[in-house]
Amino acid sequence: MKEEQIKKARELYNGTCRVCKVCNGVACAGEVPGVGGKGTGDSFKENVKALNDIKINMRVIHNAKNPNTETELFGRKMSVPIFAAPITATSLNMGGIVSEEEYITSVIEGCLDCGIYPMVGDTAIDECLVTNLEILKQHNGQGIVFIKPRKNNVIIEKINMSKKANVFAMGIDIDGAGLLTMALHGKDVEPKTVEELKELKASTNVPFILKGIMTVEDAKFAVEAGMDAIVVSNHGGRVLDQTPGTVEVLPKIAREVKGKIKILVDGGIRSGVDVLKCLALGADGVLIGRPFVTAAFANGKEGVKEYVASLQSELKSAMILTGCNTISEIDEKVIYKK
Repeated sequence: MKEEQIKKARELYNGTCRVCKVCNGVACAGEVPGVGGKGTGDSFKENVKALNDIKINMRVIHNAKNPNTETELFGRKMSVPIFAAPITATSLNMGGIVSEEEYITSVIEGCLDCGIYPMVGDTAIDECLVTNLEILKQHNGQGIVFIKPRKNNVIIEKINMSKKANVFAMGIDIDGAGLLTMALHGKDVEPKTVEELKELKASTNVPFILKGIMTVEDAKFAVEAGMDAIVVSNHGGRVLDQTPGTVEVLPKIAREVKGKIKILVDGGIRSGVDVLKCLALGADGVLIGRPFVTAAFANGKEGVKEYVASLQSELKSAMILTGCNTISEIDEKVIYKK
């Protein structure tokens, strides 16, 4: 990203993000609302650190000369297995200078132009979901919506709203049960039982995703509830201090439920090499959050496109240097083990 774009992004964040050289949660620790991690910020910081601690095996004697980064998820072909994570409420968490409509339009159009898909979200301000769904509907519903874990009857109302936007998948970010911004606005959020999850799944006619899984036990419950996919996530470190990084728990979860349910992961993913690591540890795809906001603030949809192009280029290069011709060939052999 060019220096003038970094400067513009900093200005539009209005002090809520410093646009650090490495987005690692150090400078913004404890800044919730804001873009930081909760409490000490260690959950956010650990997401990044855990990824950095993983090393990969360089292999150069093979036939992977021109790898294919394409994949298919939820019945949709994708140029690369990356989703823009559902970050919402620019007025609450990101300085309030950029409107929700401006931000989400940049993300949606930038992603779709690159052959990947955006995720949009629900938040404490009800109008944000309305705006997100309106913009998504204008783009033929080519995206996924996540709803906060409110009471089931409220979630189902929002599921029905989402159906009208023709989204191709939806879900709840169940880790939002501890989200401070919801509590500050008097919005009830709660954990869910398996039976409550089954009720939500039954109210939809598209794949249903449970975001916020950090243990093998919860992953098994998601399978039992009939979920189509999970996102291994600690909500970017914004809901509970002192959790492990998501890639620390990903391998155990993948060993238990891989093949029974699609596995996505988020948390500290910043580069194509990070994407490679996550896929090698058992994920079918990844979500990236904060960097998409910075890209959109810096240069609108063109900034998003530039960021996605860099991720795809980095992933392809990493596949060449680890001997992987296709996304399905990326497995544990990529990971260096002492």
